[in-house]
Amino acid sequence: MFSRKDKNTIDSLIGISTNIEGNVHFKGGLRIDGHVKGNVIAESGASSMLVISEKARIDGEVRAAHIVVNGEINGPVFCSELIELQTKAKISGDVHYKALEMMNGALVAGNLTHEQVAEPVLKLAASN
Repeated sequence: MFSRKDKNTIDSLIGISTNIEGNVHFKGGLRIDGHVKGNVIAESGASSMLVISEKARIDGEVRAAHIVVNGEINGPVFCSELIELQTKAKISGDVHYKALEMMNGALVAGNLTHEQVAEPVLKLAASN
């Protein structure tokens, strides 16, 4: 069989008893169970997945391609692909997304902004 790296693989974990003060930059997959006081930013242009568990809290900006939230975010969220807001998700800040999945019970105190994907412009060649 073919071997390939699954794009939803979690490479790193911030444990439930861990508190981080400062920005977190990552690539690939990151799961947060603890508390981050700072921005959590995935490498731009690369596939990334961020999982924020039920006990997790982030006080800062969040940026990633695919985000799964079941904890708390206090700050703006920028998701270039899919954001999944599970039942215990609580976001205090604006959410910018390409695709959104929101479960019953999830809370957002801020604006939900769908980021439009630029449609390609077709130019027809002039006929002779």
